[in-house]
Amino acid sequence: MWWQLGALANGVLFASYMVISLSILVPLLRTDQLRTNHLGTATALIFFSCGIGHGEHLFHLIGPSIGVGETVGQAARVSTEWHIVLWDSFTAIVGLYYVSLRKTYGSLMKGASLFQDMKEKQRQALEINDNIVQGLVVAETALALDEHEQSRAALESTLAAARQIISDLLGEAGTEVRLGPGDLRRTKAASVDPR
Repeated sequence: MWWQLGALANGVLFASYMVISLSILVPLLRTDQLRTNHLGTATALIFFSCGIGHGEHLFHLIGPSIGVGETVGQAARVSTEWHIVLWDSFTAIVGLYYVSLRKTYGSLMKGASLFQDMKEKQRQALEINDNIVQGLVVAETALALDEHEQSRAALESTLAAARQIISDLLGEAGTEVRLGPGDLRRTKAASVDPR
């Protein structure tokens, strides 16, 4: 009895790990990041290799039933104990849960952005500097020179740029993740110097 449950758990693990691996690899391939996004590629390969391992366990357990690898399969069946099945079953449930969550992350999954490289974070910081910080410096300088119209125009364009950057960072409309209480809690309070 234990080996049948073990075979079922390993079958679920094989399938879910292959789905997870592909759901990471396909966006990496589509966005040509397979060679540059090392964390994403390594994560996909870990799930792939674990999936193959559980596929081999499944094959060994069901092999004697289909007339393949009877000696190894019988040994695998005999060595399958309740605690191994329990752990494989728990891991299979976690794997299925992970697969079910992939659909709810919307824009995070597009372009494998879950595994963004530091270059992407640096690009975003430069964009904020170029579009917001420099715009505020122009507005401050114009205000100091009593050029109120130019200061107002710089502030308006900077505000528009800031809104666009925030929209880009949060993702496309309709791809929002359902948030719970406290999910967007700040690490420290925002402050504006009234000077």
